[in-house]
Amino acid sequence: MNASVTTPLTPPVAAPSHEVVATPKPMSPNQRAWARFKRNRFGVWSLWIFAVILAVTTLAELVANDRPLVARYEGQWFFPIISNPPEKRLGGDFDTPTDWHDPFIRTLFEREGNFAVFTAIQHSAASIDYFAKEPDPAAPNASHWLGTDEAGRDVLARLIYGFRISAWFGFALTLAGVAVGVLAGAVQGYFAGRTDLAMQRFIEIWNSVPELYVLIIFASIFEPSLLLLLVLLALFGWVSLSDYVRAEFLRNRSLEFVKAARALGLSNVQIIWRHVLPNSLTPVITFLPFRMSAAILALTSLDFLGLGVPAPTPSLGDMLRQGKENLDAWWITVPTFAVLVVTLLLLTLIGDALRDAFDTRKS
Repeated sequence: MNASVTTPLTPPVAAPSHEVVATPKPMSPNQRAWARFKRNRFGVWSLWIFAVILAVTTLAELVANDRPLVARYEGQWFFPIISNPPEKRLGGDFDTPTDWHDPFIRTLFEREGNFAVFTAIQHSAASIDYFAKEPDPAAPNASHWLGTDEAGRDVLARLIYGFRISAWFGFALTLAGVAVGVLAGAVQGYFAGRTDLAMQRFIEIWNSVPELYVLIIFASIFEPSLLLLLVLLALFGWVSLSDYVRAEFLRNRSLEFVKAARALGLSNVQIIWRHVLPNSLTPVITFLPFRMSAAILALTSLDFLGLGVPAPTPSLGDMLRQGKENLDAWWITVPTFAVLVVTLLLLTLIGDALRDAFDTRKS
């Protein structure tokens, strides 16, 4: 009888692993700056809130309008927001454009089969409520959520349209100032020497020109307009930024990669555009929100003084002026002041977050 010998089972030996743990790809300076910006919750939320408000007010005609988006009358379709039909086409007696707040027109659309789809706010910035029962400026009511101004126009609608004008004017003025300031600062800082000295003397003379007097003279000669204000303010709004760019170019022009680019035979324009400028934009980026705040304040101040955009263009400055002249109409001053404060606060928080994000001393 053969006895069977059992051998103990041994666990299988795992094969040596040859997997290599991938090291995270190092981030570029811009990626690190964006990561630092996202850690600033106030800055991120301010950017989102400002972007949403700007998007809504940019489409102001779809939010606040005295004409409906679409209307159907007696089987016919109309799009008054694009082309306002005359009253005769809607059963009226006149060839004038339809006043959609007219009680007679409203009665026509109460019939079965007729309807009109209005925006959330049934008033535009320039529309006047001729059928109001209270003298203007009227306090807030069901028809005018923030009341009316001294001309009978809806305050909320004028705030929406006025914010759009102020924000986009500030954006355009900021871009114009940045373009001129970067160009002037780059020429000064890169070429230095006599070029820098001559341009510095010119800037000192230019800074001595009284900007407000120039605006008053031009306002008395030409009819005020947004384009004229943009040109005049842009002529004086580039100087402060050019100083920052000049300092960055003076620091970067002597670095090794710039010397290597010169040795390779690159032209001055190529060196400035490809090598020096990208490494000198930090003060420009952090400067943008603060410059936009200054531009909005400048337009508001000029409108308040009567040197800005002509009436009846909606503007925050004109609303503040009306509030000053109608002290009992708090519904004009308080919302306008609140819109201005919130706008400047959001831009300041965004600017602080950008400044911290591009601070290389922070990880």
